[in-house]
Amino acid sequence: MAARRLSSLLSRSLSAASPSSSSRSAASLLRSGGRRVSRFSTAAATEELIIPSFQISHTQHLINGKFVDAASGKTFPAYDPRTGEVIAHVAEGDAEDINRAVAAARKAFDEGPWPKMSAYERSRILLRFADLVEKNSEELAALETWNNGKPYEQALTAELPMLARLFHYYAGWADKIHGLTVPADGPYHVQTLHEPIGVAGQIIPWNFPLLMFAWKVGPALACGNTIVLKSAEQTPLTALYVAKLFQEAGLPPGVLNVVSGDGPTAGAALASHMDVDKVAFTGSTDTGKIILELAARSNLKPVTLELGGKSPFIICEDADIDHAVELAHFALFFNQGQCCCAGSRTFVHERVYDEFIAKAKARAVKRVVGDPFKKGVEQGPQIDNEQFEKVLRYIRSGIDSNATLECGGERLGSKGYFIQPTVFSNVKDDMLIAQDEIFGPVQSILKFKELDEVVRRANATRYGLAAGVFTKNINTANYLTRALRAGTVWVNCFDVFDAAIPFGGYKMSGIGREKGIYSLHNYLQVKAVVTPLKNPAWL
Repeated sequence: MAARRLSSLLSRSLSAASPSSSSRSAASLLRSGGRRVSRFSTAAATEELIIPSFQISHTQHLINGKFVDAASGKTFPAYDPRTGEVIAHVAEGDAEDINRAVAAARKAFDEGPWPKMSAYERSRILLRFADLVEKNSEELAALETWNNGKPYEQALTAELPMLARLFHYYAGWADKIHGLTVPADGPYHVQTLHEPIGVAGQIIPWNFPLLMFAWKVGPALACGNTIVLKSAEQTPLTALYVAKLFQEAGLPPGVLNVVSGDGPTAGAALASHMDVDKVAFTGSTDTGKIILELAARSNLKPVTLELGGKSPFIICEDADIDHAVELAHFALFFNQGQCCCAGSRTFVHERVYDEFIAKAKARAVKRVVGDPFKKGVEQGPQIDNEQFEKVLRYIRSGIDSNATLECGGERLGSKGYFIQPTVFSNVKDDMLIAQDEIFGPVQSILKFKELDEVVRRANATRYGLAAGVFTKNINTANYLTRALRAGTVWVNCFDVFDAAIPFGGYKMSGIGREKGIYSLHNYLQVKAVVTPLKNPAWL
């Protein structure tokens, strides 16, 4: 289906709209929306919500190439976080649905054409899928925003191109996966084979549903595996949409199965399933521990985990403050602060601290919050009421701990899950807002004096996902990048992602790496084959 023009996908909700001359009336396309403040410091600027005009058509599980209801017949609601209103009812998977999906994936791996297909043919299917993503990018971006609340411009111009790019990247790898010929001490021919691991169980989060789908599915398919994927219960819709695109691209039945459902039921059943050969999970560290335990107690399946973070963003005394303020603002507030690698501990050198605080506050006050479908909006709602209340609790904790609330700190509006961009100064290392992953629009700014001191404090966390360094001095940059215990260190930039750049954490931020060549290792077994040589001409 060709991508429609934005104007045909999104319509401003006007309660007094006049009838249209088109065959479909405005009433059939639009629903009234509430008002939403477009900049949190000025209550006068309001707007009507924009409502997507297309129908949500994929709400069933995809199992063995068919969209089917849950075995129990149950459904659960998918919400619009701008209003808290239900936008769809989705099949609610449990252990029986996981069993059906795993059986389909096992049969597709053991008996189907996918692992036996040439790597070149597999790559062509991945390329066709990437082309379909580009063709349907506007509707996919709109669905992602509708169910997740992230700005439409972000989804359309950044995340959808990256989704297609990731599958182009992994399509390129499909026919370049090979083993080695290994010299041995004796008359033997030794080779290694890199074989697909089998049935991969994958569990993705709600903050970047489409990108996390690509991070998991791309390398697994490139290596010749079959998949059972459980989407986040908060954001099940786009995974089902792109699963349909994979069917259109020619993916054989049973190779990719998508089940929607809760973590404690469907997710636990997948992680503990005896016929799943590998599990990959992205989410909280606490849930990651459970996944690891379930995998170990079942069939000791290998696990990769991409978990939480409390990433330091270090601004040195030689920094261009205006640039540093903007970059630190982006590092924290991007995606409503719902980013595992968010620069959520902003360390600022004491010589520039006061200037930085004043400008960071001014930038936060100017941040445009509102309907994420509206052009120019930088921040939409939090994902749901649970996350909304969690963020507000951390804000109250910061106030109670005597951190200085520079701006924000409250709910925005009376409907939906909008929170004012919040900045705290005079934050101390022992405060909860400096220790815990808040996952919301709350910037905590700490002061430091010496480089050795800030390294010690930055590393004094159970997390180690990412870090940022802002300095003009190459020696300072080199010192900090090697001293910081984190899987990614961005220097004078932040949140720079590329299909080839590996991503993953130290310590309790995870096990293994996503993206790049490193992600292929997660989905391959290495087999050594040894054959005697009779009277070899050479060894």
